[in-house]
Amino acid sequence: MTIRVVVADDHELMRSGFALILDTQPDITVVAEAADGAHALAAVRAHAPDIALLDIHMPVMDGIEAARTICAETGTKVVILTVFDQDEYVYEALHAGASGFLLKDVRRDDLVHAVRVVTAGESLLAPAVTRKLIDDLVRRSARPPIAIPGMDTLTGRERETLALLGQGLSNPEIAAALVVSEHTVKTHVSNVLSKLGLRDRIQAVICAYESGLVHPGRWRR
Repeated sequence: MTIRVVVADDHELMRSGFALILDTQPDITVVAEAADGAHALAAVRAHAPDIALLDIHMPVMDGIEAARTICAETGTKVVILTVFDQDEYVYEALHAGASGFLLKDVRRDDLVHAVRVVTAGESLLAPAVTRKLIDDLVRRSARPPIAIPGMDTLTGRERETLALLGQGLSNPEIAAALVVSEHTVKTHVSNVLSKLGLRDRIQAVICAYESGLVHPGRWRR
């Protein structure tokens, strides 16, 4: 399987550099480059890539708005690239549907790894970004809980699974906590994501905090 990628960044050298790194991989092909969010969206619609690498700050349409439209309209997964690791950017990008968030000083191997991991259906955040996100979620969880559409459709076991996802547990750890098989956990996780309309585990973590299911001090990582 060849992973098809669109790279969008308004800095030509940065854009070309990322595209060159990815194109040298035998299983990755860059199908288009774009200098702004609007052209990135058009490229995604035209080429239906597996991954869209989007700079967060671009003219015409920024990366977050492009991500929001791409994730709503297509099956393309989005990885956000930025020189910043500020809380509001992380939170907004993940809420827009992004599956990954990397700083632009990412190492070559980590960039390639991110594309492969996100294509495989996992989520990926740079360590510094993960810390920012967790800190931000802890602050937000002190606010009144948000009503999450579909939460009332979860079974008791699915709610427990969501709470454990929100605490950062892996599938094997959730299986041990609930005393069930990993296969059963995978089913619960799949049901949670489907019923709540979530794209991945990162959005499940956000949901667990925003709904009040997880509170500060409960993060186990």
